[in-house]
Amino acid sequence: MKSISPIPISNSRWRGLTLKLFTWVILPIILLLFVATFGSFALHQQEMREMVGILDERAIRAAASALSEELNSRATAIHGLSLRASDGQTAHHILTTSTTLTTDFDAGLAIFSSDGNLLADNNWSITSPSLILEEILRQAKTEASFSSIYINPENDESIIFIIAAAAPDAPIVIGAFKPYTLAENTLKEMLGTEEAIISLIDKSGKVLFSSQNGVERKGLISLNSLLRGESGSVYIQRDDGEHVIAYSSVAPLGWTLVLEEPWAALATPTLTTTLITPLALAPVLLLALVALWFGARQIVQPLQNLDNRARALAWGDFDAIQETVGGIEEIAYLQNTLIYLAEKVQTAQKGLRGYIGAITTGQEDERRRLARDLHDESIQSLIALNQRVQLAKMNNKNDEMADRLAEIENLMQETIRDLRRVIHALRPLYLDDLGLVTALDTLSREIQETAAIPISFQHLGNERRLPPETELTLYRIAQEGLSNIVRHAKAEKASVNIVFAPDTISLTISDNGIGLTLPESPAEFAPSGHFGLLGLYERAELINAKLEIQSKKGEGTKLLVILPSQEKVGKSKR
Repeated sequence: MKSISPIPISNSRWRGLTLKLFTWVILPIILLLFVATFGSFALHQQEMREMVGILDERAIRAAASALSEELNSRATAIHGLSLRASDGQTAHHILTTSTTLTTDFDAGLAIFSSDGNLLADNNWSITSPSLILEEILRQAKTEASFSSIYINPENDESIIFIIAAAAPDAPIVIGAFKPYTLAENTLKEMLGTEEAIISLIDKSGKVLFSSQNGVERKGLISLNSLLRGESGSVYIQRDDGEHVIAYSSVAPLGWTLVLEEPWAALATPTLTTTLITPLALAPVLLLALVALWFGARQIVQPLQNLDNRARALAWGDFDAIQETVGGIEEIAYLQNTLIYLAEKVQTAQKGLRGYIGAITTGQEDERRRLARDLHDESIQSLIALNQRVQLAKMNNKNDEMADRLAEIENLMQETIRDLRRVIHALRPLYLDDLGLVTALDTLSREIQETAAIPISFQHLGNERRLPPETELTLYRIAQEGLSNIVRHAKAEKASVNIVFAPDTISLTISDNGIGLTLPESPAEFAPSGHFGLLGLYERAELINAKLEIQSKKGEGTKLLVILPSQEKVGKSKR
């Protein structure tokens, strides 16, 4: 008997449990993923749009600040030349010794007499005398001032003049430069992006510079009503999509720097990937793991490295921030911003260091003079007076008067000892005559006697003499460190150690006192009241030494100064 075949049912594989799983599990998950995908797409698009605007605004602010600093620097240079001209230096000598300014003033430098006669020039390309005499020379002031924008009739190039005269009858110094070249050189790191257009506009609406010459951007000039010394960003619709326009003013000329780019060009690759990802259900976990690895490798780890280097930068290690940390473009931009700020801080610190060095030198000179006056005048007078008291004692026969004279003699001898101690603190004689090791040993013993705190001194290695200002700075650091221990540490003992190694000299001052909570960077020393630590840090910087402070509450404090050898310092400077 034959078996009967079952009646075939069309699409039977979609019936039963399979259909239920697809209908109630898979399909809702797919629909949910699609809803989440397109919802996140819209949200992501909005966030990306805002992020591009914020980044462009920050970039254009930094670039506008760089242009402002460049303009102020050139004005300062012209003012300096005018001061030299008013001091009687010849115009030819001034210009021949100022060749470094040729790059900045690419349209030339010139010096005119107060009545308009040309005295000397360097690469002067302005051939119209009426333009110079009638317009430019009349604008000369004691402070450097900027002229309006002039058009060179020979090549139709825009030119700006900076004019200064130290006095009404003094020579007039004029520097001429092309705003296009200024913008091109200052903004060269921002140029090169095809989509982005950077424009420099004067306050009359004229475009002085554009990164894409010949590209017409309607609506750019109409934004001038918004650009009144402010910074910000706006969005406008173009034929190729929505563009973000970031703008910032450029002092002191009232210019406006504008950056325009289609933000969608940056966002499209990410958004496309976001759309495709939910459709590949199988590799979702793998993609998540890859994204996690990418985030850790390209974002978290670079940010951690950047944080560590920023902390090192806060303690004065300017080289730490130079090496790239990698990661995404925004992190690279952030690092470049930190590098730029570090260079500015380093430049400011160099000037401040010279100022502090001059103050410290003046302070030491005043201490030396005061110590000499006390030694040559006050102590000698007290010694002479003490001798007269002794003579009076010898000739006196009154017992009551003898007791009073003896009391005066003891008081004067104590005053002489105190004065000698003050003189030694003002100017350590042992330092000049016997060297740093002997001076530190004497300082430790003297403070131990006055403060009643055991202070041990140890020196290792072969002592070698250092420049006088270096030895004096190390001595002052030790003096301030021991003074802080006596006044604040509540320590039972302290120690001073100096080690002369082949490449370095290290000075250590430590105690077992109550310790302190250290600020995270030297910039917080003054606000937190640690003026003594700030003074130590500044003194160490003056001699190119590294200062390390280790302290915990209840565990004492350790102050370490590491000074590289003079040969090593010389090589690093070269």
